[in-house]
Amino acid sequence: MNTDKKRWIILAAACLINLCLGSIYAWSVFASSMTDYFNNTLNLQVTAGDLAIVYTVANAVGPITMISGGWFNDRLGPKKVIAIGGIMFGGGMILSGFASSVGFLLISFGVISGLGLGMAYGSTISTSVKYFPDKRGLVGGITTAVYGFSSVILPPMVTVIVNKWDAAFAFKLIGAVFLVVVTGSTFFLEQCPQGYVPAGYTPPANQKSSGDMDWTAMLKTPVFYVMLLLLTSGAFSGMMVISQASAVAQNMIGMTAIAASAAVSILALFNAAGRILAGYISDKIGRINTLMSACILSIAGMLLLYFSGTGSAATFYIGISVVGISFGSFMGVYPGFTVDQFGPRHNSVNYGIMFIGFALAGYFGPQIMSNVYHSTGAYQNAFLIACGLSAAGILLTFVYRKMAH
Repeated sequence: MNTDKKRWIILAAACLINLCLGSIYAWSVFASSMTDYFNNTLNLQVTAGDLAIVYTVANAVGPITMISGGWFNDRLGPKKVIAIGGIMFGGGMILSGFASSVGFLLISFGVISGLGLGMAYGSTISTSVKYFPDKRGLVGGITTAVYGFSSVILPPMVTVIVNKWDAAFAFKLIGAVFLVVVTGSTFFLEQCPQGYVPAGYTPPANQKSSGDMDWTAMLKTPVFYVMLLLLTSGAFSGMMVISQASAVAQNMIGMTAIAASAAVSILALFNAAGRILAGYISDKIGRINTLMSACILSIAGMLLLYFSGTGSAATFYIGISVVGISFGSFMGVYPGFTVDQFGPRHNSVNYGIMFIGFALAGYFGPQIMSNVYHSTGAYQNAFLIACGLSAAGILLTFVYRKMAH
């Protein structure tokens, strides 16, 4: 089978792996269930806010293995790298089923699963984008959308499993399934041939990078830091809301736990749709134009959430849908954006380093939202902070344009 045909099988395998890895976006449902498990079964005094640090750490450690795993992926190919990542990710979830404290959960899910997630996710994205230089935006959108789509499917499943058994069993069962699926899918992956170009394709002028830069050369370019800050600003709103969407729906709108899990799924659905749509659009109108539009959408979504309150379910649903599209746009566009700017050869490491911007958003977003709620008893000030960062993102798009010219 020639490479032009084989790349579609590789893309399908990468998407299946990302469908498993994206379960991290369903953390708010896991957190609510584990809170009940700790309090009612283990007689601990734990709140959903106390578990926010677990999600924060899981996102924060990801770039460590995205970078280190990316180095091996660029040289050895994705099979072994993703297999190790899948074992860590699934194994960490299984261990989480034996958690007897927040500290245990912090190590099992936050550290072990988080490191495995970064190793596998970075390799699937980089490998897929390398195989599709003719559709970088679209493929980056598809692979990251499947990752986000996991939280559309998983929250109802977790709720059913928890209601029949408990949160600990849900971690064990889902972790075991993911471990098998991720490691099994690696048999269909291969390293992209150096300099591969699909038959009949000529890169347009606006997609030609300034050369294949390695990470040391990339870090010497001022434009890298602008892109990093733009990613942090753009991802902040989404990471903030996703981490505690279930709690926000219950505490601010007054929804039941089941209705709140549905709200998490709606957020994830628009998150996934935004990745594909923005990836496709960015191939047509340019990455930076798409990202600026996403920042504007983020501000609109945050303002809708700011004006939401008890019983205002419609405003809340529209707000989280818009935030989901905005966040998904950044996640879908940035893989291709990074390759466009610094070249495909070292992209596994380069994108891993760029992903630090996402990790920063994943750390500060949930923490700021949790701190604001604990200090004021409301989420509104956190939404305003997110608006400010999205506005900063708009300014950064103009800085990038000036540097690019």
